[in-house]
Amino acid sequence: MTRLPANLPQLLSAQRDGDKGARAAVLEPFQPWLRLLARLQIDAEFQGKFDPSDIAQQTLLEAYRDLPKFRGQSEPELLAWLRQILAHVLAHEIRRHRGAQKRDLSREVSIEQSLVQSSLRLGAILTDSGPSPSQQAVAREQEVRLAEVLARLPEEYREVIVLRNLEELPHEEIARRMGRSVGAVRMLWLRALAELRSEIVDISGPTSSSDNS
Repeated sequence: MTRLPANLPQLLSAQRDGDKGARAAVLEPFQPWLRLLARLQIDAEFQGKFDPSDIAQQTLLEAYRDLPKFRGQSEPELLAWLRQILAHVLAHEIRRHRGAQKRDLSREVSIEQSLVQSSLRLGAILTDSGPSPSQQAVAREQEVRLAEVLARLPEEYREVIVLRNLEELPHEEIARRMGRSVGAVRMLWLRALAELRSEIVDISGPTSSSDNS
């Protein structure tokens, strides 16, 4: 599993001094997280017109270019900064496909707010319906790691978790999309959560049960 660097402040300082290896080390772990957030923002109007992987790659390219200007020192500050860039890239792609020329800052703010909500849902996947403030804080810290683990799960496991926990669709709609019965989708979801929990346990410790049915 790709781990976020424990020495993030030192790497940020080194990349400001021109260390390109440090710059890459700072940004590389965030690709699965950016790709997942991008997917959650691509609605039916734009599906098939641009790819979440391309959006994540463009975001990382812009972040790599501008990281020496970043003055934050912590992971939450870096996440917020990357979400701003991702919102800008997404807004640009939407504008390009709609044939609009003028930059719409209000759209970028709206997309960024939506990205924040997606981040919160991602961090809360392994918490129960009423986590304590300390559990919520840990969940937020784990969202990038959870995205990386999700990317490695079997496709059907990843899909059912994304649809249920992140897009918050009912089991009936997920069953329709996946061509399965509602009962089969429920069982698949529970197996997928169990697999995710077993994969993440080495960095998060034991987690509480999650069933949002």
